[in-house]
Amino acid sequence: MDESLRAQIETYLSHLDGLIRRGCQLREMLATNPSDKSAIAATRAWQEDCGVTINQLSGGSKAHWLARSFSEAFLMRSEAGSAVERASPVDIVKRLLDVLEQALASLSQKDEGPVISASSEAPAPHRFDFVRNPTLRPVVERAYADSRRAFEQGDYDLALRTSCGILEAIVTDALEHKGISALAVADGPTEKVADWSFETRLAVAESKGIIRGGCARLPAMARTYRDDGENDRTAVSERDARLAGQVLRVVMRDLDPGR
Repeated sequence: MDESLRAQIETYLSHLDGLIRRGCQLREMLATNPSDKSAIAATRAWQEDCGVTINQLSGGSKAHWLARSFSEAFLMRSEAGSAVERASPVDIVKRLLDVLEQALASLSQKDEGPVISASSEAPAPHRFDFVRNPTLRPVVERAYADSRRAFEQGDYDLALRTSCGILEAIVTDALEHKGISALAVADGPTEKVADWSFETRLAVAESKGIIRGGCARLPAMARTYRDDGENDRTAVSERDARLAGQVLRVVMRDLDPGR
């Protein structure tokens, strides 16, 4: 990737991360006091900043999936799907946070950051139909909801561990579907996939093209999420938990290219 483009993407990633932090703070303020005038004013300013960033990332096209998602975040819809009224301020913040997370996940892909401005198709809802093991699907569906809930409640350790557990589960499912003989690598593991370390599973999946390079952004503590004892574990930051969630969503897209 061209260095100037890489720098531009990193700038956007940092900016989106800052917008998400501001949005989380505003969501808490509005949930506590929806009529707080200072919070409402700060929310309007934040929404304007989000709008400018989304417009830049979508190439100024209102037909782009990101621009459409931004616009739809402000509307409530009837059961028939028609827009009926403006959503509440706290609901708008929550929806815009989802849009920002989608943008961050799309931009985080190792080789496809630029396509965020080139594609008009929206990513599909978060689903795990691509998981081959049918008994695993409902488990990761529930875990995914749990990880988001834990993050929203400020339990970053649980959010990170749950995201990593889902990541390990879906990568393992993809590796086992590939077959151990197809995964053979020089000086690599030869026993069954279930016996490999988390780090090994990610490395082999990447080397075999099952996933791309999104895991490079995974925090160090996430890579050892099931190896550290509770008493030895460093406190998990909001940023680390968010990065783990972002990497999970990137890998989900790798494993389900049509989403």
